[in-house]
Amino acid sequence: MNSRPPSRGFSLLEALVALVILASAGWALFDWINASIVALGRVEEANARSAASANALEFMQSVNPMLRPEGEMDLGDFRIAWRASAITNPIDGSDYPRGRSAFQLALYDTVVRANRRGDDQPWFELRLKQVGYKRVREVFNPFQP
Repeated sequence: MNSRPPSRGFSLLEALVALVILASAGWALFDWINASIVALGRVEEANARSAASANALEFMQSVNPMLRPEGEMDLGDFRIAWRASAITNPIDGSDYPRGRSAFQLALYDTVVRANRRGDDQPWFELRLKQVGYKRVREVFNPFQP
């Protein structure tokens, strides 16, 4: 009888199959990690754009487009530039009880563009409707001596 002693290790074929399985699992894991990192980068970019948009909107509330129809402003690590164009002709505001106020009003379409510092490419753009106002007359106060 010719009996062989039991084998005590892996054969070359078993080792190659194990390496192929390990490499396939490693490649899948690498792809998953890479996709997660890319998605995280997109989320961070969206969060930064959202915060910058909120800051730009907050600043633009203080801009009177009738008096300052265009301009630029640094807001942290980005810069905004705006340009407003009148949609309506200026009209007199109403005042109680005389009917005319001291201000004229007009509606403006404002385009706000933001760029990151050191980057000439536009980062995002906002379109706003704003009311512009300008004092055009003094109002007589009958109760003032």
